[in-house]
Amino acid sequence: MACHVKAFTESQLATPRAGNMHVSEPVSQIRIYIYCALLVVIWASAFTLVGVAVPHISPIWLVTYRLIIGSMALALYVKFIGERFPALTDIRWLYYTGLGFTGMLLPFGLAAKGQLTIDSGLTAIIVGAMPLLIILLAHFFTDERLTWPKFIGFGIGFIGIIILFLPDDFSLSLIADWKAQLMILGAAASYAMTTVAAKRAPPTSPIIGGAMMLIGVTPIAIIVALTTGLPNTTPAPIAIGAVVILALLSTALTNIIYLRVIELKGPSLLAKINYFVPPVSIVLGITFLNEPFKWRMVIAFAIIVIGLIIAQQGDKRLTEGKFAKTI
Repeated sequence: MACHVKAFTESQLATPRAGNMHVSEPVSQIRIYIYCALLVVIWASAFTLVGVAVPHISPIWLVTYRLIIGSMALALYVKFIGERFPALTDIRWLYYTGLGFTGMLLPFGLAAKGQLTIDSGLTAIIVGAMPLLIILLAHFFTDERLTWPKFIGFGIGFIGIIILFLPDDFSLSLIADWKAQLMILGAAASYAMTTVAAKRAPPTSPIIGGAMMLIGVTPIAIIVALTTGLPNTTPAPIAIGAVVILALLSTALTNIIYLRVIELKGPSLLAKINYFVPPVSIVLGITFLNEPFKWRMVIAFAIIVIGLIIAQQGDKRLTEGKFAKTI
Protein backbone atom coordinates (compact mmCIF):
# COMPACT_ATOMS: atom_id res chain seq x y z
CA MET A 1 0.00 0.00 0.00
CA ALA A 2 4.67 1.35 -1.73
CA CYS A 3 3.38 0.71 -1.07
CA HIS A 4 0.33 2.78 -0.83
CA VAL A 5 -2.71 2.55 0.41
CA LYS A 6 -0.46 0.84 -1.51
CA ALA A 7 -3.93 2.32 1.51
CA PHE A 8 -2.16 4.92 -0.75
CA THR A 9 1.09 3.41 -2.02
CA GLU A 10 4.32 4.68 -3.56
CA SER A 11 2.88 4.59 -7.17
CA GLN A 12 -0.03 6.84 -6.24
CA LEU A 13 2.33 9.52 -5.04
CA ALA A 14 3.69 9.95 -8.57
CA THR A 15 0.47 11.36 -10.03
CA PRO A 16 0.02 14.98 -8.99
CA ARG A 17 -1.47 15.91 -12.34
CA ALA A 18 -3.32 12.71 -13.22
CA GLY A 19 -6.66 14.50 -13.20
CA ASN A 20 -5.72 16.34 -16.37
CA MET A 21 -5.55 13.19 -18.48
CA HIS A 22 -7.84 12.78 -21.42
CA VAL A 23 -9.83 9.61 -22.02
CA SER A 24 -9.26 8.74 -25.64
CA GLU A 25 -11.03 5.38 -25.96
CA PRO A 26 -13.89 3.46 -24.36
CA VAL A 27 -12.81 0.57 -22.16
CA SER A 28 -15.05 -2.25 -20.97
CA GLN A 29 -16.05 -2.43 -17.33
CA ILE A 30 -14.50 -5.88 -17.13
CA ARG A 31 -11.10 -4.47 -18.01
CA ILE A 32 -11.49 -1.84 -15.29
CA TYR A 33 -12.24 -4.60 -12.79
CA ILE A 34 -9.15 -6.48 -13.94
CA TYR A 35 -6.98 -3.39 -13.51
CA CYS A 36 -8.37 -2.83 -10.00
CA ALA A 37 -7.92 -6.48 -9.02
CA LEU A 38 -4.31 -6.37 -10.20
CA LEU A 39 -3.64 -3.24 -8.16
CA VAL A 40 -5.13 -4.74 -4.99
CA VAL A 41 -3.20 -8.01 -5.33
CA ILE A 42 0.11 -6.32 -6.20
CA TRP A 43 -0.17 -3.68 -3.48
CA ALA A 44 -1.17 -6.28 -0.89
CA SER A 45 1.53 -8.75 -1.94
CA ALA A 46 4.20 -6.05 -1.60
CA PHE A 47 4.04 -6.38 2.19
CA THR A 48 4.29 -10.16 1.90
CA LEU A 49 7.27 -9.93 -0.47
CA VAL A 50 9.07 -7.58 1.91
CA GLY A 51 8.40 -10.13 4.65
CA VAL A 52 10.03 -12.79 2.48
CA ALA A 53 13.10 -10.73 1.60
CA VAL A 54 13.93 -8.79 4.76
CA PRO A 55 15.23 -11.78 6.78
CA HIS A 56 17.87 -12.30 4.05
CA ILE A 57 18.65 -8.72 2.92
CA SER A 58 19.20 -5.70 5.15
CA PRO A 59 16.36 -3.14 4.88
CA ILE A 60 18.51 -0.43 3.25
CA TRP A 61 19.92 -2.76 0.60
CA LEU A 62 16.46 -4.21 0.00
CA VAL A 63 15.18 -0.70 -0.72
CA THR A 64 18.21 0.13 -2.87
CA TYR A 65 17.89 -2.97 -5.04
CA ARG A 66 14.19 -2.26 -5.43
CA LEU A 67 14.78 1.33 -6.53
CA ILE A 68 17.60 0.44 -8.94
CA ILE A 69 15.55 -2.19 -10.76
CA GLY A 70 12.36 -0.13 -10.66
CA SER A 71 14.03 3.02 -12.00
CA MET A 72 15.61 1.09 -14.88
CA ALA A 73 12.24 -0.47 -15.75
CA LEU A 74 10.41 2.87 -15.77
CA ALA A 75 13.19 4.59 -17.72
CA LEU A 76 12.88 1.92 -20.41
CA TYR A 77 9.09 2.29 -20.40
CA VAL A 78 9.36 6.07 -20.86
CA LYS A 79 11.65 5.51 -23.84
CA PHE A 80 9.28 2.85 -25.21
CA ILE A 81 6.26 5.16 -25.22
CA GLY A 82 8.27 7.98 -26.79
CA GLU A 83 8.22 10.40 -23.84
CA ARG A 84 11.21 12.58 -22.97
CA PHE A 85 12.70 13.58 -19.65
CA PRO A 86 13.37 17.28 -18.97
CA ALA A 87 16.96 18.53 -18.99
CA LEU A 88 18.99 17.72 -15.89
CA THR A 89 19.15 21.44 -15.12
CA ASP A 90 15.34 21.59 -14.86
CA ILE A 91 14.20 22.42 -11.31
CA ARG A 92 11.63 19.60 -11.54
CA TRP A 93 14.39 17.04 -11.05
CA LEU A 94 15.12 18.52 -7.63
CA TYR A 95 11.43 18.61 -6.69
CA TYR A 96 10.66 15.07 -7.80
CA THR A 97 13.85 13.74 -6.23
CA GLY A 98 12.59 15.19 -2.96
CA LEU A 99 9.25 13.45 -3.50
CA GLY A 100 11.13 10.24 -4.21
CA PHE A 101 12.98 10.55 -0.91
CA THR A 102 9.86 11.10 1.22
CA GLY A 103 7.59 8.89 -0.89
CA MET A 104 9.89 5.95 -1.62
CA LEU A 105 13.32 5.79 0.02
CA LEU A 106 12.25 6.84 3.53
CA PRO A 107 8.96 4.90 3.83
CA PHE A 108 10.32 1.82 2.03
CA GLY A 109 13.21 1.75 4.51
CA LEU A 110 11.07 2.32 7.60
CA ALA A 111 8.54 -0.31 6.54
CA ALA A 112 11.22 -2.89 5.76
CA LYS A 113 12.95 -2.20 9.09
CA GLY A 114 9.66 -2.55 10.93
CA GLN A 115 8.86 -5.82 9.19
CA LEU A 116 11.91 -7.41 10.74
CA THR A 117 9.74 -8.01 13.80
CA ILE A 118 6.07 -7.46 12.84
CA ASP A 119 3.75 -9.21 10.40
CA SER A 120 3.04 -8.08 6.85
CA GLY A 121 -0.72 -7.90 7.48
CA LEU A 122 -0.28 -5.59 10.46
CA THR A 123 2.06 -3.43 8.36
CA ALA A 124 -0.61 -3.12 5.67
CA ILE A 125 -3.20 -2.01 8.23
CA ILE A 126 -0.94 0.67 9.71
CA VAL A 127 0.07 1.98 6.29
CA GLY A 128 -3.62 1.85 5.35
CA ALA A 129 -4.28 4.55 7.93
CA MET A 130 -2.21 6.98 5.87
CA PRO A 131 -5.26 8.87 4.46
CA LEU A 132 -6.10 9.87 8.04
CA LEU A 133 -2.74 11.61 8.30
CA ILE A 134 -3.32 13.30 4.93
CA ILE A 135 -6.52 14.85 6.31
CA LEU A 136 -4.56 16.44 9.15
CA LEU A 137 -1.59 17.58 7.05
CA ALA A 138 -3.77 18.94 4.24
CA HIS A 139 -5.47 21.28 6.71
CA PHE A 140 -2.17 23.03 7.49
CA PHE A 141 -0.38 22.86 4.13
CA THR A 142 -3.15 23.08 1.50
CA ASP A 143 -6.51 24.79 1.06
CA GLU A 144 -8.39 21.60 2.07
CA ARG A 145 -9.94 22.61 5.38
CA LEU A 146 -10.52 20.24 8.30
CA THR A 147 -14.30 19.93 8.58
CA TRP A 148 -16.07 18.43 11.59
CA PRO A 149 -16.84 15.15 9.75
CA LYS A 150 -13.16 14.92 8.80
CA PHE A 151 -12.11 15.65 12.38
CA ILE A 152 -14.50 13.05 13.80
CA GLY A 153 -13.39 10.51 11.20
CA PHE A 154 -9.75 11.19 12.04
CA GLY A 155 -10.44 10.74 15.75
CA ILE A 156 -12.23 7.43 15.23
CA GLY A 157 -9.55 6.14 12.89
CA PHE A 158 -6.82 7.15 15.33
CA ILE A 159 -8.49 5.01 18.00
CA GLY A 160 -8.02 2.07 15.63
CA ILE A 161 -4.30 2.88 15.39
CA ILE A 162 -4.02 3.05 19.19
CA ILE A 163 -5.60 -0.41 19.48
CA LEU A 164 -2.78 -1.81 17.34
CA PHE A 165 -0.28 -0.58 19.94
CA LEU A 166 -2.08 -2.26 22.86
CA PRO A 167 -1.70 -5.91 23.95
CA ASP A 168 -4.36 -8.48 23.08
CA ASP A 169 -6.00 -7.98 26.50
CA PHE A 170 -6.26 -4.23 25.70
CA SER A 171 -4.36 -3.25 28.85
CA LEU A 172 -2.76 0.19 28.87
CA SER A 173 0.77 -1.13 28.47
CA LEU A 174 2.43 -1.02 25.05
CA ILE A 175 3.08 -4.19 23.06
CA ALA A 176 6.65 -5.46 22.90
CA ASP A 177 7.21 -4.44 19.27
CA TRP A 178 5.70 -0.96 19.54
CA LYS A 179 8.91 0.62 18.26
CA ALA A 180 8.69 -1.40 15.04
CA GLN A 181 5.05 -0.42 14.62
CA LEU A 182 6.03 3.20 15.20
CA MET A 183 8.45 2.87 12.27
CA ILE A 184 5.57 1.68 10.09
CA LEU A 185 3.46 4.59 11.26
CA GLY A 186 6.40 6.84 10.34
CA ALA A 187 6.33 5.32 6.85
CA ALA A 188 2.61 6.11 6.60
CA ALA A 189 3.30 9.69 7.70
CA SER A 190 6.02 9.97 5.06
CA TYR A 191 3.59 8.77 2.37
CA ALA A 192 1.05 11.33 3.62
CA MET A 193 3.57 14.19 3.49
CA THR A 194 4.52 13.22 -0.05
CA THR A 195 0.90 13.12 -1.16
CA VAL A 196 0.32 16.63 0.18
CA ALA A 197 3.58 17.93 -1.33
CA ALA A 198 2.78 16.31 -4.69
CA LYS A 199 -0.25 18.58 -5.02
CA ARG A 200 2.17 21.49 -5.37
CA ALA A 201 4.46 19.70 -7.81
CA PRO A 202 5.41 21.55 -11.03
CA PRO A 203 3.17 20.54 -13.96
CA THR A 204 4.64 17.34 -15.39
CA SER A 205 3.38 14.27 -17.21
CA PRO A 206 2.45 11.80 -14.45
CA ILE A 207 4.51 8.94 -15.87
CA ILE A 208 7.52 11.27 -16.26
CA GLY A 209 7.07 12.56 -12.71
CA GLY A 210 6.89 9.03 -11.35
CA ALA A 211 9.99 7.96 -13.27
CA MET A 212 11.85 11.09 -12.12
CA MET A 213 11.05 10.24 -8.50
CA LEU A 214 12.64 6.81 -8.89
CA ILE A 215 15.61 7.88 -11.00
CA GLY A 216 16.38 10.92 -8.85
CA VAL A 217 16.33 9.14 -5.50
CA THR A 218 18.16 5.96 -6.56
CA PRO A 219 21.68 7.50 -6.36
CA ILE A 220 20.87 8.74 -2.85
CA ALA A 221 19.76 5.25 -1.86
CA ILE A 222 23.00 3.78 -3.22
CA ILE A 223 25.11 6.27 -1.25
CA VAL A 224 23.19 5.61 1.96
CA ALA A 225 23.43 1.85 1.46
CA LEU A 226 27.19 2.04 0.84
CA THR A 227 27.70 3.81 4.17
CA THR A 228 26.52 0.59 5.84
CA GLY A 229 29.07 -1.47 3.92
CA LEU A 230 28.77 -3.84 1.00
CA PRO A 231 26.74 -7.03 1.49
CA ASN A 232 29.15 -9.85 2.38
CA THR A 233 26.86 -12.71 1.39
CA THR A 234 24.69 -13.55 -1.59
CA PRO A 235 21.00 -13.39 -0.66
CA ALA A 236 18.91 -16.53 -0.85
CA PRO A 237 17.29 -17.08 -4.27
CA ILE A 238 13.81 -16.59 -2.78
CA ALA A 239 14.86 -13.17 -1.46
CA ILE A 240 16.32 -12.15 -4.84
CA GLY A 241 13.10 -13.21 -6.54
CA ALA A 242 11.05 -11.21 -4.03
CA VAL A 243 13.11 -8.07 -4.67
CA VAL A 244 12.81 -8.38 -8.45
CA ILE A 245 9.04 -8.86 -8.21
CA LEU A 246 8.78 -5.90 -5.82
CA ALA A 247 10.71 -3.69 -8.21
CA LEU A 248 9.00 -4.70 -11.44
CA LEU A 249 5.45 -5.08 -10.14
CA SER A 250 4.96 -3.02 -6.96
CA THR A 251 7.28 -0.18 -7.96
CA ALA A 252 7.02 0.00 -11.77
CA LEU A 253 3.98 -1.84 -13.17
CA THR A 254 1.50 -0.51 -10.61
CA ASN A 255 2.58 3.00 -11.55
CA ILE A 256 1.41 2.39 -15.10
CA ILE A 257 -1.81 0.58 -14.15
CA TYR A 258 -2.65 3.19 -11.55
CA LEU A 259 -2.29 6.01 -14.05
CA ARG A 260 -4.49 4.12 -16.50
CA VAL A 261 -7.27 3.69 -13.94
CA ILE A 262 -7.05 7.38 -13.00
CA GLU A 263 -7.31 8.23 -16.69
CA LEU A 264 -10.39 6.06 -17.18
CA LYS A 265 -12.35 6.37 -13.95
CA GLY A 266 -10.77 9.08 -11.80
CA PRO A 267 -9.31 8.87 -8.27
CA SER A 268 -12.54 8.00 -6.41
CA LEU A 269 -12.48 4.37 -7.57
CA LEU A 270 -8.94 3.93 -6.28
CA ALA A 271 -9.94 5.32 -2.90
CA LYS A 272 -12.54 2.56 -2.66
CA ILE A 273 -10.36 -0.36 -3.72
CA ASN A 274 -7.72 0.62 -1.15
CA TYR A 275 -10.01 -0.84 1.51
CA PHE A 276 -9.34 -4.30 0.09
CA VAL A 277 -5.55 -4.11 0.40
CA PRO A 278 -5.10 -4.84 4.16
CA PRO A 279 -7.48 -7.86 4.24
CA VAL A 280 -5.79 -9.38 1.17
CA SER A 281 -2.38 -8.72 2.72
CA ILE A 282 -3.46 -10.46 5.93
CA VAL A 283 -4.63 -13.52 3.96
CA LEU A 284 -1.38 -13.62 1.98
CA GLY A 285 0.68 -13.33 5.16
CA ILE A 286 -1.21 -16.17 6.83
CA THR A 287 -0.96 -18.34 3.71
CA PHE A 288 2.65 -17.82 2.67
CA LEU A 289 4.42 -16.56 5.81
CA ASN A 290 2.50 -18.55 8.45
CA GLU A 291 1.58 -15.34 10.24
CA PRO A 292 -0.98 -15.71 13.04
CA PHE A 293 -4.53 -14.40 12.74
CA LYS A 294 -5.44 -11.90 15.46
CA TRP A 295 -8.89 -10.48 16.11
CA ARG A 296 -7.26 -7.31 17.45
CA MET A 297 -6.11 -6.54 13.91
CA VAL A 298 -9.62 -7.05 12.55
CA ILE A 299 -11.14 -4.76 15.17
CA ALA A 300 -8.52 -2.06 14.58
CA PHE A 301 -8.91 -2.25 10.80
CA ALA A 302 -12.72 -2.00 11.06
CA ILE A 303 -12.44 1.11 13.26
CA ILE A 304 -9.93 2.72 10.88
CA VAL A 305 -12.23 2.05 7.89
CA ILE A 306 -15.21 3.55 9.74
CA GLY A 307 -13.13 6.64 10.43
CA LEU A 308 -12.08 6.92 6.79
CA ILE A 309 -15.67 6.54 5.57
CA ILE A 310 -16.88 9.28 7.92
CA ALA A 311 -14.03 11.54 6.82
CA GLN A 312 -14.90 10.93 3.16
CA GLN A 313 -18.51 11.87 3.86
CA GLY A 314 -17.14 15.14 5.13
CA ASP A 315 -15.49 15.66 1.77
CA LYS A 316 -18.75 14.98 -0.05
CA ARG A 317 -20.72 17.39 2.11
CA LEU A 318 -18.15 20.07 1.62
CA THR A 319 -18.21 19.55 -2.14
CA GLU A 320 -22.00 19.65 -2.25
CA GLY A 321 -22.15 22.78 -0.13
CA LYS A 322 -24.09 21.01 2.66
CA PHE A 323 -21.36 21.26 5.28
CA ALA A 324 -19.15 24.27 4.78
CA LYS A 325 -18.08 24.94 8.37
CA THR A 326 -14.45 24.15 9.09
CA ILE A 327 -12.49 23.77 12.29
